[in-house]
Amino acid sequence: MIEIVIMSDEFRSISELKKLLASNCNVEKVYPQVFASDTEVNIVTVTVRCHDGKTQTIRAYREEANALREFLRTST
Repeated sequence: MIEIVIMSDEFRSISELKKLLASNCNVEKVYPQVFASDTEVNIVTVTVRCHDGKTQTIRAYREEANALREFLRTST
């Protein structure tokens, strides 16, 4: 059996965040803060609150963390 894996150019954390933002959820908190520093970070945590009161937490590590910070910086 041959298994085919399709790799997306987009990281899971960014896809998840886009889905939540499309559902009219709002970014409540980003740690470390996106605009506070341009230093290399290994972990980024984003807290998103939806209108139904539920809170979602998205974590990204290493290269994905840098891509998520850049997405937040340029898209939200």
